Amino acid sequence: MDLNFTPEEQAFRAEIRQWVADHLPQDISHKVHNALRMNKDDLQRWARILGKQGWHGWAWPKQFGGPGWNAVQRHLFEEECALAGAPRVVPFGPVMVAPVIMAFGSREQQERHLPGIMSGDVWWSQGYSEPGSGSDLASVKTRAEKRGDKYIVNGQKTWTTLGQYGDWIFCLVRTDASVKPQAGISFLLIDMKSPGVTVRPIIMLDGEHEVNEVFFDNVEVPVENLVGEENKGWTYAKYLLAHERTNIADVNRAKRELERLKRIAKAEGVYEDARFRDQIALLEVDIVALEMMVLRVLSAEKSGKQSLDVAGLLKIRGSEIQQRYTELMMLAAGPYSTPFIHEAMEAGWQGDQVGAAHCAPLASHYFNYRKTTIYGGSNEVQRNIVAQTVLG
Repeated sequence: MDLNFTPEEQAFRAEIRQWVADHLPQDISHKVHNALRMNKDDLQRWARILGKQGWHGWAWPKQFGGPGWNAVQRHLFEEECALAGAPRVVPFGPVMVAPVIMAFGSREQQERHLPGIMSGDVWWSQGYSEPGSGSDLASVKTRAEKRGDKYIVNGQKTWTTLGQYGDWIFCLVRTDASVKPQAGISFLLIDMKSPGVTVRPIIMLDGEHEVNEVFFDNVEVPVENLVGEENKGWTYAKYLLAHERTNIADVNRAKRELERLKRIAKAEGVYEDARFRDQIALLEVDIVALEMMVLRVLSAEKSGKQSLDVAGLLKIRGSEIQQRYTELMMLAAGPYSTPFIHEAMEAGWQGDQVGAAHCAPLASHYFNYRKTTIYGGSNEVQRNIVAQTVLG
């Protein structure tokens, strides 16, 4: 197992680094490095910049308009973007639904949806979780009844991240209630502008509108929006979740946030405290270990071996690390991190605030990141899956 990058890979890294430096808007980078509030324009502006280069679908094969990069090149691209302060690409289109459409969708679905995803013009949302159906997705109750050339969809999805911006949503729907739960689910693409679709905001612990409830009331969906075969959606859902859980690990963002933690600790005068520095060191060791796990997977893929089935492990460790660095940042600022003014999280805020400017988002991010060990399949459930599939 060789975890060192080749000269060709290092040259590729340098090329990506220069391109990102030339094209990443400085106002967006400033927001990312300082954890300021990102709006739809910020996220979509970067998506469209990537799309013009053909890199919004950076993991796509050439046959579908992607760059055709191998696993190592994809990793280096993600790392250079993260370290430069590029916003995290909203994954629902390019990382989640696109691979499903490529693998299981019809030619018509590929030609209709993939270009809009690559360009960054079409915003996708994910319709998996429901009240009572989170980690246990097989229990979804949203129904899709086939009537002629349409499905009539009724039900509710919840925790729909950034669904207020959605143009389309991919959903797990129940099309057969007479069989075992996993066997009666289908994968449906739904235009969110359809009559009967209602999006209602959920205000989170940090006061932000990030997630939503989505209601379907007799929504008509053309039969051609069914991906693959009816009642085979569970297979497609598992294929997608492997991409989601690997994406959640996000070791590259953790490396960037580690440096931010050190900056905050130094600015707040706690970096010289040996006990606090020990906690930073422990976190850094865990980030390096997570990176080594990711590189092991890349090495296996590069050598043509069976990729290690560690998506669940990556999700567990990555989400716990995210919670730890947000907690340490808040501890570094002490009382100054507790009160926060939402407007102070906007770039260019000139009003009064408690403590230094870097303190403004710390409590908000700490509260927000309590979710990371729950979404994408709770870590408790993921540990059971790892025990069964990896440990045997």
